[in-house]
Amino acid sequence: MKSILLSLVSLLFVSCLSETEKPTTAVDYTAQNETEITAYIAKNNLTAQKSDTGLYYVISESGTGLQPTQTSTVTVAYKGYYTNGTVFDQSKDAGITFGLQQVIKGWTEGIPHFKVGGSGILLIPARLGYGSRDSNGIPGGSVLIFDVKLIAVK
Repeated sequence: MKSILLSLVSLLFVSCLSETEKPTTAVDYTAQNETEITAYIAKNNLTAQKSDTGLYYVISESGTGLQPTQTSTVTVAYKGYYTNGTVFDQSKDAGITFGLQQVIKGWTEGIPHFKVGGSGILLIPARLGYGSRDSNGIPGGSVLIFDVKLIAVK
């Protein structure tokens, strides 16, 4: 009897939560993101390289300065947008400075492909971005594209 009562109380509690408070199950967007990224690459006639993790990157300008590691502090100018072209974030021309261990996995892995003065594009699947949950206005499962220019490495 106690277990039935406990079950009913638990069910009532969960059903009263708002949609944003309910526990959610992570969705795997790997196949969908791969299709979206490869279609974007083809549509925009890009020559991209793919890492083992599924990150795609395009080196537009090699750069001649230092090359960061995944633990470096960097200054980067960037524009972030979705495959439909909608911009969701952008830095000032002077860029922003941050540690590569403080950002999404796609940046931690992708920025070290550039040298100071270099620029290009990072095409980041959701699992290397914000995953399957909404975050700061970015819908869960989103492919994120960043035009990046590496300004400095510390």
